[in-house]
Amino acid sequence: MNIHEHQAKQILKQFGATIPEGVFGFTVEELLEKCKSLKTEKYVLKAQIHAGGRGKAGGVKILDNLDELEKSAKELLGKKLVTHQTGPEGREVKRLYVEASSNIENEFYLSCLVDRATSKIAFITSDQGGMDIEEVAIKSPDKILTNKVELNDEISSEECEKIIKIFNLDGNSKIEAISLIKSIYKMFLKTDANMVEINPLILTKEKKIVCLDAKVNFDSNALFRHPEIQELRDLNEEDPAEIEASKHDLAYIKLDGNIGCMVNGAGLAMATMDIIKLYGEEPANFLDVGGGASKEKVSAAFKIILSDKNVKGILINIFGGIMRCDVLAQGVVDAAKEINIEVPLVVRLAGTNFKEGKEILDNSGLKLISAENLDDAAKKIVEAIK
Repeated sequence: MNIHEHQAKQILKQFGATIPEGVFGFTVEELLEKCKSLKTEKYVLKAQIHAGGRGKAGGVKILDNLDELEKSAKELLGKKLVTHQTGPEGREVKRLYVEASSNIENEFYLSCLVDRATSKIAFITSDQGGMDIEEVAIKSPDKILTNKVELNDEISSEECEKIIKIFNLDGNSKIEAISLIKSIYKMFLKTDANMVEINPLILTKEKKIVCLDAKVNFDSNALFRHPEIQELRDLNEEDPAEIEASKHDLAYIKLDGNIGCMVNGAGLAMATMDIIKLYGEEPANFLDVGGGASKEKVSAAFKIILSDKNVKGILINIFGGIMRCDVLAQGVVDAAKEINIEVPLVVRLAGTNFKEGKEILDNSGLKLISAENLDDAAKKIVEAIK
């Protein structure tokens, strides 16, 4: 789950990080009233959307006074920002954030994320702050430092020094940077975060270490432990189909292709998408129905897949382990009859009771195509939509 910049900064502040003074609002009037309390020479106006690249898209403005702020806020609120992360459809700006300006001496990059390959926490740092870290990695890989830290209750000062080495700090600035790393590490563990990114992290002319921007992503599977974080969820920033899927405990992510996928198991879902691409088409979604799909859950999955008008066919790929293939097959039949599926439907079953499941499908009277294996299923759905 993603949250907005102003929300991320408040959480960082709770754990001891330094952030600029700021206020947010849903209307221009609310924002201007709150801005009267800011002590600053200039105002930094920021659009709040769940996407990076806002500055290049005109979503960040530095303004001299409240009159300029009012004019720019009116222009920005309700505008659709198109960035490299939003896609061509863009995101509508529904809330604004204003910060006191900072006197910047240096800009750095800092992020913290789970490194699944090593089961450690990776800190990525660079002295090239304010830029796309992917671009830095391509053009100047020597400017990026990665340190992988063992999972412990806290991080040592020695580890922190390794992480911030590339910043080349000294004195109180170095002490503040070490303190920030410890704060982020603690926050990362306590909130079940997946990623914390601060870009840029700045050194001010007053030699203070300040988080000038912040992006935080949380593990959605752990939100039941953090109701206070779950309350920060902004449904306006999420795809309606993904919101509907979450109501039925379905793991669904919309993609840009034309073949809908219904699979049990995340790994199998990834393999299914890969083999669709291998045969020349694109998956329309990632959808994992989990280990215990009822008729109601399967029906909901069908409806969500078919809500995407780009879908020209559906591939169901089920490996029966915890889930029995005959139970799933009956759910598919019942759901398909209920919602009248008009696009080609290819089904591949394997595992527990797959023969019984195949028999249910063959005797259903539905116009579906049975596949022997995943390779066969991919070929048949690609052929069917053509």
